[in-house]
Amino acid sequence: MDSFSSFFDSQSSSRNRWSYDSLKNFRQISPVVQTHLKQVYLSLCCALLASAVGVYLHILWNMGGTLTSLGCMGCIFWLLATPFHQEKKKVSLLMAAALLEGASIGPLVELAIEFDTSILISAFVGCSLAFGCFSGAAMVARRREYLYLGGLLSSGLSILLWLHFASSIFGGSMALFKFELYFGLLVFVGYIVVDTQDIIEKAHLGDLDYVNHSLTLFTDFVAVFVRVLIIMLKNASEKEEKKKRRN
Repeated sequence: MDSFSSFFDSQSSSRNRWSYDSLKNFRQISPVVQTHLKQVYLSLCCALLASAVGVYLHILWNMGGTLTSLGCMGCIFWLLATPFHQEKKKVSLLMAAALLEGASIGPLVELAIEFDTSILISAFVGCSLAFGCFSGAAMVARRREYLYLGGLLSSGLSILLWLHFASSIFGGSMALFKFELYFGLLVFVGYIVVDTQDIIEKAHLGDLDYVNHSLTLFTDFVAVFVRVLIIMLKNASEKEEKKKRRN
């Protein structure tokens, strides 16, 4: 946790770096890598659109569930096992995985729409802004500056997996659920920074597989979005219960 606090402290204590000159720090990224990043973020936007289509298909036909989750995982493994020279196949698998992922989170999105559509919009806009800010911060920072957080984040992710496994077997309390929710949000926000710098570093070393890299950022985005949406729904439902009790 000290590493997380030092990360945010470093951002606040070094505001003088966030000037016009700091925004030109993209010069440390070569033109080839800049072109690669454009492909990565364009593919990410297309994957998010495919995911939105998956949500819509769930609302129409109630197709989201265990099968779509397994299908999404299968497409991801297939994509990762496909060589980069089969570019069209990899892009198709990315879109299929995104569509199935959208269908898998469809029940949660449908619940948000039924409760209050503004919550869904606020969650998506907030997640997009956070993603853009943290990803942009990773770009203008010094190369490899935050890659050391990768080990800490992996440990945090393993803690989340063990907590989820324990709560599914022995049952979990509301306090444990809140801890998993907020701690998971913190972990995946950190992954946005680390994965962005990792993608830049891999591209500098010659790894220009933009499909795999966009898949990495897509999973980060969805993980943050789901947690933000759950938090906002939970807070809104608690407010509704308080209003009912007062009345």
